[in-house]
Amino acid sequence: MGWSWLATPADAAATPADLPEAGDWQEAAVPGTVAGTLRSLGRLDDASANAIGQQDHWYRARLAEPLNGRLRFEGLATVTEIWIGGTKRADSASMFAAVELTVGCLAGTEIALCFRALAPKLAAAPRRARWRPAMIQPNGLRWFRTSALGSMPGWCPPGLPTGPYRAVLRIEGEAGAARIEAVDLRTSYDGQGGTVALSLALAADAPLPGSAIMCCADGEVALQVNGEGKLAGTLSLPGIVPWFPHTHGEPALHDLILELDGETIDLGRVGFRSLEVDRGEDGEGFGLVVNGVPVFCRGACWSNADVATLAGGRATYEPWLKLAREAGMNMIRLPGVMSYEDDAFFALCDELGIMVWQEMMLANFDYPQGDAGFRAAIKTEAEALLGRTQGSPSLAVLCGGSEVFQQSAMLGAPPEAWSGPVFDEILPEAVARLRPDIAYVPNSPSGGPLPFVADKGVTHYYGVGAYMRGLDDARRANVRFAAESLAFANVPEEVSLRSGKPPAITHHPDWKRGVPRDAGASWDFEDVRDHYLERLYGLEPARLRREDPERYFALSRAVVAEVMEETFAEWRRPGSPTSGALVWLLQDLQPGAGWGVIASDGEPKSAWHGLSRAFRPVQLALTDEGVNGLALHVLNERPEPLAATVELTCWRAGEVVVVQAKRELALEPRSATTLSAFDLIGRFFDIAYAYRFGPPGHDVTSAVLRDAASGAVLAEAFHFPLGRGHERHHCELSVQLEREGDDCWLVLSTQRFAQSVEIVDPGWRPERNWFHLAPGESRRVRLHRRPGTSDDPSGEVRAVNALDRAGYAAKA
Repeated sequence: MGWSWLATPADAAATPADLPEAGDWQEAAVPGTVAGTLRSLGRLDDASANAIGQQDHWYRARLAEPLNGRLRFEGLATVTEIWIGGTKRADSASMFAAVELTVGCLAGTEIALCFRALAPKLAAAPRRARWRPAMIQPNGLRWFRTSALGSMPGWCPPGLPTGPYRAVLRIEGEAGAARIEAVDLRTSYDGQGGTVALSLALAADAPLPGSAIMCCADGEVALQVNGEGKLAGTLSLPGIVPWFPHTHGEPALHDLILELDGETIDLGRVGFRSLEVDRGEDGEGFGLVVNGVPVFCRGACWSNADVATLAGGRATYEPWLKLAREAGMNMIRLPGVMSYEDDAFFALCDELGIMVWQEMMLANFDYPQGDAGFRAAIKTEAEALLGRTQGSPSLAVLCGGSEVFQQSAMLGAPPEAWSGPVFDEILPEAVARLRPDIAYVPNSPSGGPLPFVADKGVTHYYGVGAYMRGLDDARRANVRFAAESLAFANVPEEVSLRSGKPPAITHHPDWKRGVPRDAGASWDFEDVRDHYLERLYGLEPARLRREDPERYFALSRAVVAEVMEETFAEWRRPGSPTSGALVWLLQDLQPGAGWGVIASDGEPKSAWHGLSRAFRPVQLALTDEGVNGLALHVLNERPEPLAATVELTCWRAGEVVVVQAKRELALEPRSATTLSAFDLIGRFFDIAYAYRFGPPGHDVTSAVLRDAASGAVLAEAFHFPLGRGHERHHCELSVQLEREGDDCWLVLSTQRFAQSVEIVDPGWRPERNWFHLAPGESRRVRLHRRPGTSDDPSGEVRAVNALDRAGYAAKA
């Protein structure tokens, strides 16, 4: 169907017959939104976005062919009327609930959708509430099942989500899959093998099939009619390969096929895994154990692949999720302030081995949990979500929402007001009934005497970050699990800023538009980043950005990568109480220095590169233990044993070796160990510069973990006993461009320690960036061609402590 769209004043047209045939009708993409259509027309700005909620929006199309079956509307935002052939067939008041109608229509029948103006309804909603969040406005949103996107000034573009943002499907009334009314699918894994249980409810008028066989892997079983009149069967699969998050094993998936009277019906791919929650010895923690293996969960919080269109589908999600996997992320959280994603999202996470922390779209508000209609809407939402993801092994957590408990507690409400029947009864019951193989968390954060304390349950940790505490607070806070953390105004890479939108001028209004801030706060997250720039590099940010803006941007990019890498080193070390931490956010909602570790154009930022080092499954990390020296933490999360060599070097003036040590070690699969630098060196050397008996003997320590067989570098770590500093030197950087067929690589080396090395190439993305480089150790970095680039690689290599730069270009 070809759709067209028209905006009218609120309530100007009661029925499709009241609409003009001519006028400002525009072609519109479906699935899509009003904001998406405005953007395609070049008419989307703040004024037009804000006007969306004040207007009615009509979509209409005509059936090209007759339809005797069903029309299914997967997502309608938000207060919607469905008209077919001039007759109103349904109303919908939730953007999260699908609507399905039985129809018998001739070719040429008009389908019309009216999205009524939401802003006046929000203003007229009951206002009385025990607390009112400042972050999301207006308070009337708590009565409507719609996204908070577009209603969070300070970090989200304006514009209420409006339109048929999910697919409109024709379902013909034929045999086969159309006879199946409902599917109940359960998988389990006990360490020895897996089982899959399938139950099918057929349409009331559908005859029972002569044969129904479920097939998976090398097994099959015939389905039989059970006591409820459903076709059901359970298939046992001894020795089946289980599904693991990619950091800890193979995300194995298996085709599930239904043969119904000789017709083959693809039920998708399923995975087999067990999942348990580890509360720790004190019963106050939160961690996930997958197939008997404790998993340190790390990743980021998803915002939206395209906030204007709310687009779904594999092609939309895949670039973002592949970058998440490439960075070593094994968990993505979908926060309660965003929107639900479609089945393709979960299918990709299944394939990529990324666990999903899914929240109900509930955030901050004092929701009307006493209202029966509201409770029923949440129950329907949860059942639909859990039902459509029953075969998805990546779904690991269902959480009741974001910061509802925290908001109420911070505004003074007593503990008995924090929760309610939605979080205490409706949601846990739905999980137990439909997905007993996942964890349920009532709210994020929750679990302690106050919902947001870090040392119990699930927290949102901003001690390092918004609260501007020292990096040692990451240990002092005793974090158990951070469902969000480490939010900074992450500066995009130079290639992302070359368009001039926003201009790379930090106090330009368009630049500040892209910098997140909490509503009502006197500071923004650029101030937070500047605090750590000054703390780590000893420079005054205000003066630096005025006198040397290029260096200010370079250090602003470097500092967030350094802070994130050092913080995760604390959280991942053996003996840490932390079982997981997710960064806020994965991707920006708009151009600029947003919270995302990936820019809105899809370009990874420096923070992404820092996390890609912090998240390695085979990892080496250094922590400063004061008078106990440095601790070297070696982690092997892989299912194979690790034979490796650890090398430790202390450098004076970035080029003179003053101490060297080396040790071979062997780690069992999924194990870790901690070595003392003192033990490794075998004598006293003030490696952390804690004793200070005299002037420091070195200014940087490098540690390398090498594969024992090949000598390949598996991981590196660095420590700066005097701080990172801001002095610059001639480092004698060098770079060579190598080609292997269509692949391009850079080989980098330096004569003097190079700090936070940056590769700048307008057409090619470096696979690794913002890393330190020690003398005598070359680094080989693969380049990836950016979309739309036909030029050969050409760029330069820089370091934040280097006066010199090294250029490269393909030979003619």
